Amino acid sequence: MDVQTTTTTTTPAMKRVFLAMSCLTLAVGICGGPLITRLYFLHGGKRMWFSSWLQTGGWPLILAPLLVAYTRRRHNPTGKKIFYIKPRILTASLVIGTLTGLGNYIYVYGLAQLPVSTSSLILASQLAFTAAFAFLLVKQKFTAYSVNAVVMLTVASAILGINTGGDRPAGESSKEYLVGFVMMVGTAILFGFLLPLVELTYKKAKQAVTFTLVLEMQLVIGFVATAFCTVAMIINKDFQAISREAKAYELGKTNYYLVVISSAIMCQCFSTGALGVIFYSSSLLSGIVIAALLPVTELLAVIFYHEKFQAEKGVSLFLSMWGFISYFYGEIKLNNNNNNNSDNKSENMNMNRTDEETELALRTIVAP
Repeated sequence: MDVQTTTTTTTPAMKRVFLAMSCLTLAVGICGGPLITRLYFLHGGKRMWFSSWLQTGGWPLILAPLLVAYTRRRHNPTGKKIFYIKPRILTASLVIGTLTGLGNYIYVYGLAQLPVSTSSLILASQLAFTAAFAFLLVKQKFTAYSVNAVVMLTVASAILGINTGGDRPAGESSKEYLVGFVMMVGTAILFGFLLPLVELTYKKAKQAVTFTLVLEMQLVIGFVATAFCTVAMIINKDFQAISREAKAYELGKTNYYLVVISSAIMCQCFSTGALGVIFYSSSLLSGIVIAALLPVTELLAVIFYHEKFQAEKGVSLFLSMWGFISYFYGEIKLNNNNNNNSDNKSENMNMNRTDEETELALRTIVAP
């Protein structure tokens, strides 16, 4: 059964616009999310599960576009459903949401121990895992350029392990730094798996996959991931500690709540943007965009938080950029080849059609 992946009224031009909007939303999340989360820990924040909760705690924001979509379609006799999501997609979303909740914790734990510049470069290796799982789950095709990009990004992340601890924050033990490093690598593996899993869910949906359905999926994923962290917060008694932590926060109580609210919004931008890129393109492109923006996050961390920038990070950044350029060059070349092949095919078809028409005309003339 073929799966309808877009609405019939969405033109290719509009798809490109929506893809660009999704990339922009993802950019805001991937650049702003780690910086705000790190700001929470730098000035006295210590609640791991609460910070994990914030990674998806902004899920109610999705209700606004869903409400607008429902209001617009309720006048259509065939579009009065409140939700489009069916049990098959709902089940997949519940699984993805649970894994996301677990991923939020290991990500936050790693970010709490590592400088943003280091964690960003480690997360760039997510592209390698995204590529591998995309090949296994959705049969993603690769070119020499995309393989080169994956290799370069993997090597770039491995180089950071050569001098682990060289940029260790003051007062942090080598063991804590190493655990944070391992946690961040685990984050790259897990989220490298989740992106192709979402794409596989789209392909196996057995129903029309519209952007409204994508938002409904994100609503369920965000709710489940937040519920997962909420249970842990209750067990860890984090809710009772929030007010005390706000009073003791170095930047003040008001700024504490601004930080946590901003963190939730930024992280929601990341989640929604990533799903949008997967919907309008592929999980591999989503991984590429994330990896391409991580060096930007790294540079912002060096600028705003005055983090160290050793030679290993410079080499890692260079290899990362090499990988990004290789991938995009390969994609441009592949698209040009496909366009040329399509043009040649159309030209051959037109020539064949012309030959057939000429032959038919000659037969008509010579016929008695």
